[in-house]
Amino acid sequence: MKVLILSLLFLISTDPREIAKVNSIKKDAEKAFLNSDYKLALANYQLLDSMGIQDDAIQLNLAHALYQLNDTASAKTNYQSLLTSSNKKITSIAYQQLGVMQKDVNKLEEALQTLKYSIKADPTNEGARYDYELVKKLLEEQEQQEQEDQEKEDQENKDQEKQESDKEEGEQDENKEEEEGEKDESDEEQEGEKEEGENEDGEEQEAEEEQEAEEEPTQEEMMEQKLEEMDISPEKAKMILEAMRNNEVQYLQQQRRKATERPKSGKPDW
Repeated sequence: MKVLILSLLFLISTDPREIAKVNSIKKDAEKAFLNSDYKLALANYQLLDSMGIQDDAIQLNLAHALYQLNDTASAKTNYQSLLTSSNKKITSIAYQQLGVMQKDVNKLEEALQTLKYSIKADPTNEGARYDYELVKKLLEEQEQQEQEDQEKEDQENKDQEKQESDKEEGEQDENKEEEEGEKDESDEEQEGEKEEGENEDGEEQEAEEEQEAEEEPTQEEMMEQKLEEMDISPEKAKMILEAMRNNEVQYLQQQRRKATERPKSGKPDW
């Protein structure tokens, strides 16, 4: 930071001894400031202020000393009091220092605007132009970094949403597989129950048929029952059956002979 040490433009008092004293204090303050002894410089500038010396140059150097001692609140107050100074160079420096203070607390947009006022007040203030370009570059880098951070955050959100979507789809697939597995098991159980039912029905049907077969009388039992109804003894019935078989045999033999005999044509055999 360039520090401008300005000489007193005029003195209120016309007493030669008073003038000499003021000049001595002023020189001590300037010397201490140039030697970076800001406490001594501040003490001398405050002494001049207490003597009622109204000078914008002294006020500016007082603000510089306060700033170097990190008393930013008091420095800011003194710089702001110089923004309406009739000396445009002092006004420009006051704006410049306020812009630098705003930059220090990362208020880059405010700092850039304040430095514009500094350059407008004194277009020849090269220090203000340098600070303006520096803050402008910092602001561009900050905006670019914010944009990159936003893009990164958006990409992370998309990745997270995709992971959640993939996870949800995976859970749905697992649930679907479980449901299909349960359905297959249910179908197998139903098929098994159906087969068991068919087997049971088949076994019941076979049992019923066996039971009906057992309950149904045999042919011999039916024959005996009919013979009993006809009052024919088994021996007599046997004789009748044998006679019927013999008659049937004789009938069949006769039919075979008739079939082999040649029919008479009424003509000689030669």
